[in-house]
Amino acid sequence: MQDVQAHELRPRGYFSAPLDERLQGFLNAANRPDISGLIGLRGGYGSTYLLSTELQAKLSEAKCIVGYSDLTVLQIYLWQMCGWVTFHGPMVQAGFEHGPDALRGYDQASFLQAVRNTEGSWEIPLRGAALVKGTGEGVLLGGCLTLVQTTLGTPWELETNDAILLLEDRGMRPYQVDRALMHLHQAGKFRSVRAVILGEFPECDAPGGSPSVRDVCERLLVPLGVPIIFGAPVGHTPRAMLTIPLGVRGRLAADGEGKLTILEPAVVE
Repeated sequence: MQDVQAHELRPRGYFSAPLDERLQGFLNAANRPDISGLIGLRGGYGSTYLLSTELQAKLSEAKCIVGYSDLTVLQIYLWQMCGWVTFHGPMVQAGFEHGPDALRGYDQASFLQAVRNTEGSWEIPLRGAALVKGTGEGVLLGGCLTLVQTTLGTPWELETNDAILLLEDRGMRPYQVDRALMHLHQAGKFRSVRAVILGEFPECDAPGGSPSVRDVCERLLVPLGVPIIFGAPVGHTPRAMLTIPLGVRGRLAADGEGKLTILEPAVVE
Protein backbone atom coordinates (compact mmCIF):
# COMPACT_ATOMS: atom_id res chain seq x y z
CA MET A 1 0.00 0.00 0.00
CA GLN A 2 1.39 3.38 -1.01
CA ASP A 3 1.08 6.50 1.15
CA VAL A 4 -0.01 9.52 -0.87
CA GLN A 5 -0.11 13.13 0.31
CA ALA A 6 -3.17 14.95 -1.00
CA HIS A 7 -1.41 18.25 -1.62
CA GLU A 8 1.87 20.03 -0.98
CA LEU A 9 2.03 21.90 2.32
CA ARG A 10 2.37 25.58 1.40
CA PRO A 11 1.00 27.48 4.39
CA ARG A 12 -1.08 30.59 3.79
CA GLY A 13 -1.82 32.26 7.10
CA TYR A 14 -3.59 29.63 9.19
CA PHE A 15 -4.33 27.41 6.17
CA SER A 16 -2.08 24.55 5.03
CA ALA A 17 -2.19 25.70 1.39
CA PRO A 18 -4.24 27.95 -0.93
CA LEU A 19 -7.89 26.90 -1.16
CA ASP A 20 -7.75 25.76 -4.79
CA GLU A 21 -4.81 23.46 -3.99
CA ARG A 22 -6.46 22.04 -0.89
CA LEU A 23 -9.74 21.39 -2.70
CA GLN A 24 -8.10 19.84 -5.75
CA GLY A 25 -5.80 17.77 -3.56
CA PHE A 26 -8.76 16.36 -1.66
CA LEU A 27 -10.68 15.61 -4.86
CA ASN A 28 -7.69 13.98 -6.55
CA ALA A 29 -7.09 11.70 -3.57
CA ALA A 30 -10.79 10.94 -2.97
CA ASN A 31 -11.39 10.02 -6.61
CA ARG A 32 -8.30 7.89 -7.23
CA PRO A 33 -9.37 4.25 -7.69
CA ASP A 34 -6.19 2.95 -6.05
CA ILE A 35 -6.85 4.83 -2.80
CA SER A 36 -9.30 3.26 -0.34
CA GLY A 37 -9.12 5.80 2.48
CA LEU A 38 -7.95 9.23 3.55
CA ILE A 39 -6.58 10.01 7.02
CA GLY A 40 -6.33 13.59 8.23
CA LEU A 41 -2.87 14.89 9.04
CA ARG A 42 -4.11 17.04 11.95
CA GLY A 43 -6.94 19.35 12.92
CA GLY A 44 -6.98 23.11 12.87
CA TYR A 45 -9.25 25.18 10.66
CA GLY A 46 -10.24 25.28 7.01
CA SER A 47 -12.44 22.31 6.13
CA THR A 48 -15.52 24.52 5.81
CA TYR A 49 -13.91 26.22 2.81
CA LEU A 50 -13.99 22.94 0.87
CA LEU A 51 -17.76 22.65 1.12
CA SER A 52 -20.29 23.72 -1.47
CA THR A 53 -23.36 22.26 -3.11
CA GLU A 54 -21.16 21.57 -6.17
CA LEU A 55 -18.69 19.36 -4.27
CA GLN A 56 -21.10 16.43 -4.19
CA ALA A 57 -21.10 16.11 -7.98
CA LYS A 58 -17.30 16.05 -8.10
CA LEU A 59 -16.96 12.97 -5.87
CA SER A 60 -17.14 9.39 -7.12
CA GLU A 61 -17.35 6.29 -4.92
CA ALA A 62 -17.23 6.45 -1.13
CA LYS A 63 -13.88 6.26 0.65
CA CYS A 64 -12.86 5.83 4.29
CA ILE A 65 -12.37 9.33 5.69
CA VAL A 66 -10.72 9.15 9.13
CA GLY A 67 -10.24 12.07 11.49
CA TYR A 68 -11.91 14.39 13.97
CA SER A 69 -11.86 18.03 15.10
CA ASP A 70 -11.99 20.30 12.01
CA LEU A 71 -12.73 17.28 9.78
CA THR A 72 -16.11 16.87 11.50
CA VAL A 73 -17.74 19.37 9.16
CA LEU A 74 -16.44 17.53 6.09
CA GLN A 75 -17.65 14.22 7.52
CA ILE A 76 -21.10 15.68 8.16
CA TYR A 77 -21.21 17.02 4.61
CA LEU A 78 -20.26 13.61 3.19
CA TRP A 79 -23.02 11.95 5.24
CA GLN A 80 -25.76 14.47 4.57
CA MET A 81 -25.03 15.12 0.89
CA CYS A 82 -23.45 11.85 -0.27
CA GLY A 83 -24.45 9.17 2.25
CA TRP A 84 -20.83 8.31 3.03
CA VAL A 85 -19.92 6.47 6.23
CA THR A 86 -16.87 8.12 7.82
CA PHE A 87 -14.77 7.53 10.95
CA HIS A 88 -14.37 9.73 14.01
CA GLY A 89 -10.89 8.61 14.91
CA PRO A 90 -7.15 9.29 15.03
CA MET A 91 -5.12 11.41 12.65
CA VAL A 92 -1.45 11.22 11.69
CA GLN A 93 -0.27 13.91 14.11
CA ALA A 94 -3.14 13.52 16.56
CA GLY A 95 -3.28 9.89 17.63
CA PHE A 96 -1.16 7.74 15.36
CA GLU A 97 2.12 9.47 16.23
CA HIS A 98 1.90 8.25 19.85
CA GLY A 99 1.18 4.68 18.84
CA PRO A 100 -1.44 2.02 19.61
CA ASP A 101 -3.05 1.91 23.05
CA ALA A 102 -0.79 4.67 24.39
CA LEU A 103 -1.60 7.96 26.10
CA ARG A 104 -2.57 10.45 23.37
CA GLY A 105 -2.37 7.55 20.96
CA TYR A 106 -5.17 5.47 19.51
CA ASP A 107 -7.18 2.45 20.55
CA GLN A 108 -5.99 -0.22 18.15
CA ALA A 109 -8.89 -2.65 18.56
CA SER A 110 -11.63 -0.14 17.73
CA PHE A 111 -9.65 1.30 14.80
CA LEU A 112 -8.98 -2.08 13.18
CA GLN A 113 -12.57 -3.23 13.68
CA ALA A 114 -13.90 -0.03 12.16
CA VAL A 115 -11.81 -0.16 8.98
CA ARG A 116 -11.55 -3.96 8.54
CA ASN A 117 -14.76 -5.57 9.76
CA THR A 118 -16.91 -6.38 6.72
CA GLU A 119 -19.07 -9.12 8.21
CA GLY A 120 -20.80 -8.32 11.48
CA SER A 121 -21.12 -6.36 14.69
CA TRP A 122 -18.54 -5.52 17.33
CA GLU A 123 -18.39 -3.90 20.76
CA ILE A 124 -16.51 -0.83 21.97
CA PRO A 125 -16.03 -0.30 25.74
CA LEU A 126 -16.57 3.44 26.21
CA ARG A 127 -14.68 3.87 29.51
CA GLY A 128 -16.89 6.76 30.57
CA ALA A 129 -19.65 7.16 33.14
CA ALA A 130 -23.42 6.92 32.76
CA LEU A 131 -25.32 10.15 33.36
CA VAL A 132 -28.60 8.44 32.42
CA LYS A 133 -28.80 4.66 32.43
CA GLY A 134 -30.55 2.70 29.72
CA THR A 135 -30.19 1.41 26.17
CA GLY A 136 -30.67 3.35 22.96
CA GLU A 137 -30.32 2.33 19.33
CA GLY A 138 -29.86 4.54 16.28
CA VAL A 139 -27.50 5.82 13.60
CA LEU A 140 -24.21 7.12 15.00
CA LEU A 141 -23.68 10.77 14.04
CA GLY A 142 -21.92 13.87 15.32
CA GLY A 143 -18.32 14.73 16.14
CA CYS A 144 -16.63 17.85 17.42
CA LEU A 145 -19.28 20.04 19.10
CA THR A 146 -18.10 23.34 17.63
CA LEU A 147 -18.14 21.95 14.10
CA VAL A 148 -21.51 20.23 14.51
CA GLN A 149 -22.86 23.63 15.52
CA THR A 150 -21.42 25.34 12.42
CA THR A 151 -23.53 23.17 10.12
CA LEU A 152 -26.75 24.78 11.37
CA GLY A 153 -28.42 26.77 8.61
CA THR A 154 -26.34 25.19 5.82
CA PRO A 155 -27.62 22.79 3.13
CA TRP A 156 -25.67 20.05 4.93
CA GLU A 157 -27.05 20.76 8.41
CA LEU A 158 -26.79 17.59 10.47
CA GLU A 159 -30.10 15.75 10.82
CA THR A 160 -30.20 14.02 14.18
CA ASN A 161 -33.57 12.25 14.17
CA ASP A 162 -33.25 8.76 15.68
CA ALA A 163 -29.49 9.22 16.10
CA ILE A 164 -26.99 8.26 18.76
CA LEU A 165 -25.34 11.67 18.93
CA LEU A 166 -21.60 11.89 19.61
CA LEU A 167 -20.34 15.26 20.91
CA GLU A 168 -16.85 16.18 22.10
CA ASP A 169 -14.47 19.16 22.07
CA ARG A 170 -11.57 20.77 23.90
CA GLY A 171 -10.46 24.13 25.28
CA MET A 172 -13.96 25.51 25.86
CA ARG A 173 -15.13 27.21 29.02
CA PRO A 174 -18.18 25.53 30.52
CA TYR A 175 -20.35 28.50 29.55
CA GLN A 176 -19.20 28.07 25.93
CA VAL A 177 -20.22 24.41 26.01
CA ASP A 178 -23.51 25.58 27.54
CA ARG A 179 -24.01 28.05 24.68
CA ALA A 180 -23.28 25.46 21.99
CA LEU A 181 -25.55 22.83 23.54
CA MET A 182 -28.33 25.38 24.03
CA HIS A 183 -27.99 26.39 20.38
CA LEU A 184 -28.39 22.77 19.29
CA HIS A 185 -31.32 22.39 21.67
CA GLN A 186 -33.08 25.47 20.32
CA ALA A 187 -32.44 24.23 16.77
CA GLY A 188 -34.29 21.00 17.63
CA LYS A 189 -31.26 18.77 17.35
CA PHE A 190 -31.96 16.90 20.59
CA ARG A 191 -35.68 16.46 19.98
CA SER A 192 -35.54 12.93 18.56
CA VAL A 193 -32.12 11.59 19.54
CA ARG A 194 -32.03 8.05 20.93
CA ALA A 195 -28.86 8.38 23.03
CA VAL A 196 -25.85 10.66 23.57
CA ILE A 197 -22.13 9.91 23.88
CA LEU A 198 -20.02 12.74 25.30
CA GLY A 199 -16.25 13.07 25.28
CA GLU A 200 -13.95 14.12 28.09
CA PHE A 201 -13.79 17.83 27.16
CA PRO A 202 -10.15 18.30 28.19
CA GLU A 203 -8.74 21.75 28.95
CA CYS A 204 -12.25 22.94 29.79
CA ASP A 205 -11.67 23.46 33.50
CA ALA A 206 -13.99 25.93 35.15
CA PRO A 207 -12.80 28.80 37.36
CA GLY A 208 -13.08 28.00 41.04
CA GLY A 209 -16.68 27.58 42.12
CA SER A 210 -18.10 27.58 38.58
CA PRO A 211 -20.06 24.65 37.12
CA SER A 212 -17.99 22.09 35.23
CA VAL A 213 -18.68 20.82 31.71
CA ARG A 214 -20.14 17.69 33.26
CA ASP A 215 -22.44 19.88 35.36
CA VAL A 216 -23.55 21.70 32.19
CA CYS A 217 -24.22 18.44 30.36
CA GLU A 218 -26.20 17.05 33.29
CA ARG A 219 -28.37 20.17 33.50
CA LEU A 220 -29.08 20.44 29.77
CA LEU A 221 -29.06 16.84 28.57
CA VAL A 222 -30.27 14.63 31.44
CA PRO A 223 -33.84 16.02 31.05
CA LEU A 224 -33.90 14.49 27.55
CA GLY A 225 -34.47 11.15 29.26
CA VAL A 226 -32.27 9.20 26.85
CA PRO A 227 -29.20 7.09 27.73
CA ILE A 228 -26.09 9.27 28.13
CA ILE A 229 -22.43 8.42 28.64
CA PHE A 230 -20.00 11.17 29.68
CA GLY A 231 -16.20 11.05 29.45
CA ALA A 232 -15.57 8.57 26.63
CA PRO A 233 -12.07 8.85 25.09
CA VAL A 234 -13.25 10.08 21.71
CA GLY A 235 -11.75 12.85 19.59
CA HIS A 236 -9.92 15.31 21.83
CA THR A 237 -8.75 13.04 24.64
CA PRO A 238 -5.54 12.48 26.62
CA ARG A 239 -6.19 8.73 26.51
CA ALA A 240 -5.97 6.23 23.67
CA MET A 241 -8.57 7.50 21.20
CA LEU A 242 -11.47 5.28 20.17
CA THR A 243 -12.54 5.06 16.52
CA ILE A 244 -16.29 5.45 16.06
CA PRO A 245 -17.86 4.89 12.61
CA LEU A 246 -20.39 7.59 11.72
CA GLY A 247 -23.40 6.72 9.58
CA VAL A 248 -23.94 3.13 10.77
CA ARG A 249 -26.40 1.81 13.31
CA GLY A 250 -25.28 1.26 16.86
CA ARG A 251 -26.63 0.43 20.30
CA LEU A 252 -25.52 2.32 23.39
CA ALA A 253 -25.75 0.52 26.72
CA ALA A 254 -25.38 3.27 29.31
CA ASP A 255 -24.54 1.41 32.48
CA GLY A 256 -21.28 1.63 34.38
CA GLU A 257 -18.59 2.80 31.96
CA GLY A 258 -20.84 2.26 28.96
CA LYS A 259 -20.66 -0.02 25.95
CA LEU A 260 -21.31 0.77 22.28
CA THR A 261 -22.23 -2.06 19.94
CA ILE A 262 -21.75 -1.35 16.24
CA LEU A 263 -24.58 -3.27 14.59
CA GLU A 264 -23.42 -3.27 10.96
CA PRO A 265 -20.10 -3.13 9.10
CA ALA A 266 -18.78 0.32 8.24
CA VAL A 267 -16.78 -0.92 5.21
CA VAL A 268 -17.26 -3.40 2.39
CA GLU A 269 -14.75 -5.57 0.60
